[in-house]
Amino acid sequence: MVRDGRHIKKETLPNGLVVITEAMPQVRSVSLGIWVQTGSRREPPEWNGISHFIEHMLFKGTRRRTAEDIARSVDSIGGMLDAFTAKELVCFSTRVLDEHLPIAFDVLSDMMLEPLFREEDIRRERGVILEEIKMDEDNPDYLVYELFTQNFWRDHALGKPILGTPTTVKRFDHENIARFFGHWYAPNNMVITAAGNLQHQQVVDLVEKAFGRIKPAKDGLEDPVPRSHAFISTRTKKELEQVHICLGVPSYPMAHERRFACAVMNTILGGGMSSRLFQNIRERQGLAYAVFSELNPYRDTGCLSVYAGTALETAHKVVRSVLDEFKKLKSEPVTEEELRRAKDHLKGSLMLSLESTNARMSNLARQEMYFGRFFSLDEIIHSIEKVTAEEIRVIGSEFFLPDHIGLTVVGNLDGFKISRDELEC
Repeated sequence: MVRDGRHIKKETLPNGLVVITEAMPQVRSVSLGIWVQTGSRREPPEWNGISHFIEHMLFKGTRRRTAEDIARSVDSIGGMLDAFTAKELVCFSTRVLDEHLPIAFDVLSDMMLEPLFREEDIRRERGVILEEIKMDEDNPDYLVYELFTQNFWRDHALGKPILGTPTTVKRFDHENIARFFGHWYAPNNMVITAAGNLQHQQVVDLVEKAFGRIKPAKDGLEDPVPRSHAFISTRTKKELEQVHICLGVPSYPMAHERRFACAVMNTILGGGMSSRLFQNIRERQGLAYAVFSELNPYRDTGCLSVYAGTALETAHKVVRSVLDEFKKLKSEPVTEEELRRAKDHLKGSLMLSLESTNARMSNLARQEMYFGRFFSLDEIIHSIEKVTAEEIRVIGSEFFLPDHIGLTVVGNLDGFKISRDELEC
């Protein structure tokens, strides 16, 4: 398949494992990722954080390699080995010179297929992750968003922290780690993508040799659709100099037909230095150093949130300023100049993001997992260009309802309060 000059090929092995590659002959590197379609939202409450814990444990040794061997194998060829856990997926990736792809893939597949999960490693890593949880508690930007998320998606795994809690992390052991690993890390729950100076058949042969014998698994875990909650919550942390504010509303899921209009609206609202929030709250009023909005879409829901850090005495004014921007978006059409600027910003960001092998490898995986097909750059640009000012106004009217707004405030609050009536917009 050649689209927009992109040479993309896909193959599905008999056990359900999907392999997608993109040849980029102009580079000398290859990025390869193994994507597992799980994440923290698939976890039962009592095992919150186990996806992230398993991600860590796969680096701790296999039947053929110690943890040090894993690190040295890729370091010695000047490559990169990384992993992350998100709400809906876990990714293990490598980036190496094209000639070293077989070595890097052997290390990565060994980690995925032959982990030991030794009790002594589990005890040690438990301590590491407990420190990671403490570190995030000390980061107010992270903390305010985490508390907002827990309230916004209350009573659903989507609202639980990816890292888990000290209580849940302390109960992880070999038996339950091996059980969840065996259920999730199955070929029919995985996608392998690669981009760079590669041959498609070479990648397929490597994958088939390592994973072809693995049997698919049945999906037996519940994954109910989340429902948002418009809670107002505060957390006092006396050591903080600023008040950290996060407020948000429900938005569209990843594959919604209006996702491009939603992205344009978010860009206008708080997606860059020329956005309304940045220009009004930072540049005109001087109330905050950091202020922005972002979209967090998932496969069946989404959230549009706004973050700002400000002084206690100006916190109410910042919240009011954000709400005023909500009100304008649903009551006044955006100008043609503003619409044009937002569209060009999105298109430019998209094209610049596809310059690296790693970005293209990730792009292939996310399109496969969320859409089951590949969208060409021309299709995406056409969809962005079709967005109208009226469409943005309609979305604003749908999103920005006072009863739907969740708000979390963290800082040395000294009696700070805010009511639902004050969230009128």
